[in-house]
Amino acid sequence: MAIFGYGRVSTKEQTTENQRREIKAAGYTIDFWHADEGVAGKVSAVRRPQFVKMLSQIRDGETLVVTKLDRLGRDAQDVGATIKALATRRIEVIVLQLGKLDLTSAAGKLMLTMLAAVAEMERDLLVERIQSGLTRAKAEGKTLGRPALTTDEQRAKMIARFKAGESISALSRDYDVSRASVMRIVKPIPAVQ
Repeated sequence: MAIFGYGRVSTKEQTTENQRREIKAAGYTIDFWHADEGVAGKVSAVRRPQFVKMLSQIRDGETLVVTKLDRLGRDAQDVGATIKALATRRIEVIVLQLGKLDLTSAAGKLMLTMLAAVAEMERDLLVERIQSGLTRAKAEGKTLGRPALTTDEQRAKMIARFKAGESISALSRDYDVSRASVMRIVKPIPAVQ
């Protein structure tokens, strides 16, 4: 049975050669190497060209080796879905970062579940810290969000000109803002009660 290696780096300036060497140094003879270079981690595994190509070549019962868990997906949910899809094909998934642990085995699934729980907790804590910071900033009277592209006076003139029959496109050109910005000013969406 063949051993597939997979690597990924976020920018074109980086190379996956270190990942390939690390897999070989761990004692694996790579029969087929696939690498996505210049593909950000936020891109899900099934949207990475070389990962998709590898999935079409790897046969049921073969082995996939990666250096780190984040090479398999953008977040815990993506990694979990990827591992589950590989497990249905009885493809052994080895992540060097976790030691000699097949993530498709019972112990591997437990480890993956625990890692996913920790990752989810970290995301939740980050959201809490952001919300706390926003609340404090509002309490201090700070204005949040992007600065307005137009002044109150300009918005009033835009509305008057629109009511007088000027087009959205003309207003967009005159005030150097997008058509969508003009639309939000002259045709505001009524608040739902």
